Amino acid sequence: MSLCVCTHVMSLFPPHCHLQHMEPGNDTQISEFLLLGFSEEPELQPLIFGLFLSMYLISVLGNLLIILAVSSDSHLHTPMYFFLANLSLVDICFSSTTVPKMLWNIQTHSKVITYAGCIAQVYFFILCAGLDMFLLTVMAYDRFVAICHPLHYMIIMKPTLCGLLVLMSWMVGALNSLVQTLVVLGLSFCREAEISHFFCEINQVVQLACSDSFLNDMLMQFAAGLLGGASLAGILYSYSKIVSSIRGISSVQGKYKAFSTCASHLSVVSLFYCTVLGVYLSSAATQSFHSSAVASVMYTVVTPMLNPFIYSLRNKDIKRALKRIIGVPAM
Repeated sequence: MSLCVCTHVMSLFPPHCHLQHMEPGNDTQISEFLLLGFSEEPELQPLIFGLFLSMYLISVLGNLLIILAVSSDSHLHTPMYFFLANLSLVDICFSSTTVPKMLWNIQTHSKVITYAGCIAQVYFFILCAGLDMFLLTVMAYDRFVAICHPLHYMIIMKPTLCGLLVLMSWMVGALNSLVQTLVVLGLSFCREAEISHFFCEINQVVQLACSDSFLNDMLMQFAAGLLGGASLAGILYSYSKIVSSIRGISSVQGKYKAFSTCASHLSVVSLFYCTVLGVYLSSAATQSFHSSAVASVMYTVVTPMLNPFIYSLRNKDIKRALKRIIGVPAM
């Protein structure tokens, strides 16, 4: 009797449903994703490869030179340049998280990225994006202390505090990235997973899941609002105090000197946040993942490439250290 009932119940469901309910880990989990990139036209692939290889090499070389300059020149052993060296290190990691895999896929005429590789990209991308935000906030605080409290600058910005600020940035960034990645690991993917991007962007990965992604969506929104909002608020507060302090300086030369100390940082902040906001506002308006992929190049590749130029072109100390490294006599 019981055997007949069981046979009747099981006959109501297709065979694949038995496997999905009994062994969800076997048939509902894929082993790879497909990164569609920017274009599928073969004639454009060499151009894309050359462009991104050039930008990647310039980014890595430029940021490495900044790190070498700061570490080798005793005149640059100050809080501002310590934070700059950390930012350059994060920018190298930022570009290296996404670009090499894309270049490899173009060279091998493949679109495949393994499941493990995709999850690793999600983790390190979130980590580097968070570290960029936190370090830019810390650098804004450093400029605030330098301009608004110049007599107490070395007392406030002690090496222990600088090290603690960088350590806290890494800890919060790593924790946020770990939590979001672990939640992604709980998702199931049971259909062909094509990502309209040149890397595994977390929002697109989550939308490909065939299991409930409500927790992922809420976590992404919460992290963006709390961490991103807090970082931006800290930068805006610091610069509001800086502007008030500069306005109180009587001489024009004094105002120019005070502003020039934070001009490079302000340029980097504007470039980073404007591109990030532009990407997500445009993708929300157009609902186009392809346009989002093109726009994402700005803050994932272009911004890390431009940062060394922004900090070195108008900075005499950096230029002097770089000339000494290259072997050019300083004028």
